[in-house]
Amino acid sequence: MGIAGERIERLTELARAAAREGDDDRAREYVRLARRIAERHRLELPRQLKRFSCTRCDRYLVPGRNARVRTQDGHVVITCECGGQSRYPYEHSSDD
Repeated sequence: MGIAGERIERLTELARAAAREGDDDRAREYVRLARRIAERHRLELPRQLKRFSCTRCDRYLVPGRNARVRTQDGHVVITCECGGQSRYPYEHSSDD
């Protein structure tokens, strides 16, 4: 993973903790720093950070507090307070 990957993982944890405590500005700085490190070292962001951060405003998303989560035909739509949306596919299991 390397030092850059470890730092991105740590920044993801710090962003999650700061967002849950209500310190949105600090969480946003952690997200921005993690994105910059990933870009500089050509690394992919961890799934946790990719799914729970807004690409439009860099806010770490906490469902129910600053993000709305909805499911639609085979995908999940996460909407940030700023209006930015992310869509992710999921497997729909039917009980038929």
